[in-house]
Amino acid sequence: MYKMTENQLVLPEDFFLPFGGKLNKENRWVVLANLIPWWQFEEAYANTMKRSSRGQQAFSVRMALGALYIQQRKGLSDRDTVEEITENPYLQYFIGLPEFQEEAPFNPSMMTHFRKRLDADMINQLNEAIVMEELAGQSREDDDDQDDDSDDNDDPPSENTSSESADTQSDDQPANQGKLLLDATCTPADIAYPTDLGLLNEAREKLEHIIDVLHAPHRGKKKKPRTYRQKARKAYLSVAKQRKPKAKKMRKAIGKQLGFVERDLKIVSSLKEESSLSLLTRQEYKQLLVISELCRQQRDMYDKRSKRIDDRIVSISQPHVRPIVRGKAKAGTEFGAKVSVSLVNGYALMENLDWDNYNEGTTLQKSAERYKSRFGHYPEAILADQIYRNRENRQYCKEKGIRLSGPALGRPSKEKAQIQKQLAKQDAAERNEIEGKFGEGKRHYGMGLIFARLQQTSETVISIQLLVMNLERRLRLLFYYFFQRFFGISVELKWAV
Repeated sequence: MYKMTENQLVLPEDFFLPFGGKLNKENRWVVLANLIPWWQFEEAYANTMKRSSRGQQAFSVRMALGALYIQQRKGLSDRDTVEEITENPYLQYFIGLPEFQEEAPFNPSMMTHFRKRLDADMINQLNEAIVMEELAGQSREDDDDQDDDSDDNDDPPSENTSSESADTQSDDQPANQGKLLLDATCTPADIAYPTDLGLLNEAREKLEHIIDVLHAPHRGKKKKPRTYRQKARKAYLSVAKQRKPKAKKMRKAIGKQLGFVERDLKIVSSLKEESSLSLLTRQEYKQLLVISELCRQQRDMYDKRSKRIDDRIVSISQPHVRPIVRGKAKAGTEFGAKVSVSLVNGYALMENLDWDNYNEGTTLQKSAERYKSRFGHYPEAILADQIYRNRENRQYCKEKGIRLSGPALGRPSKEKAQIQKQLAKQDAAERNEIEGKFGEGKRHYGMGLIFARLQQTSETVISIQLLVMNLERRLRLLFYYFFQRFFGISVELKWAV
């Protein structure tokens, strides 16, 4: 059963503290609670649960989203998140509790259910709504400033100015405005660095456990098939313990482990006719399916002497994870989801998320169209790296009147070459903002290592991390505007990016 909480919001001064006093309205968690439009996604969250008037009342969307936000903001585990909320009255107010309580508001296992209920699409919609509201507010402030400047200017408008404005108004297509920054990054999953030999050894050990489970009803009645597990383990360790085994020796070891795995799969196939796969747990049955596909891939690569195959499995526990070749100095290949992000005025929006590697240049046109649907016009310029500058994107930007960063095709004149060089230098400096945004997410908000294990919950975590970055930026801007308005302090705005 779920009960709507739209009209049940508690003000900071109404939050009951058994030890006396009141909550500070300027506390960051109180301010954050007022920045998030919780009620906008109340109905969508309620639809994720069964319709019933009986049973225990479900937790509110504010409690679910608030707990996930706290976890990503502070970089905590599920258990530590619940303990932190239990000890802090401001966090309890943030998740919507009416008064401070000393017992935990929910069990740590509920965090997994929260991640399942609040999927990535729902979080991205909330993130976009918050960003659009902030950008609309900034636009209104800029318009007010321009009106004030025009009131101070007593000179009448010239005839040329009026004719230009008339021409602009006659044009149905709004002028391009703003800059759109595009880039992609990989969000690594929390898995051990995969090797073919290690994966096959892990698969063999799990198959041996499955064989034990399937043979258990026949124990004492029928002899268990031989798996040669001790021999297989010894063969694996003889190579795995070497620091740099030669390629020929490694291939031989992979062939041996592959043979053991294929033998175990045949034993499982024969046992399931005598027993039943219903003896396996859901996790064991899933592992069996993943191992079967892993064995097929490894056999195909082994026979072809290849190191590449489509949809390559690099983790048995997380089969959705794929290798993402990035070519970075630190790691040439990362293992996780590839995320394309757009940045507008310092706010990050997700454009695409995929576990398979893809060419991020194909997302430029979709990102530009989304920009137009959000703001009513195309961007004046798109700042992106070289992979986005293919001929299709150049032609698209030319048709839409968008300036794409980077040098134009062909040999420019000496005058244009100097101008293009200065413009490219300026674009590169401005494009560093999105690189810094990725660094902020990976260093402070957990984007550098995703601990969620399911595909759906991992996507939710990545979306929440973008939401956290945007809301933290809003907090910094509020602090900046507060000092500027009430104390007359002019501070560099770069620190708020």
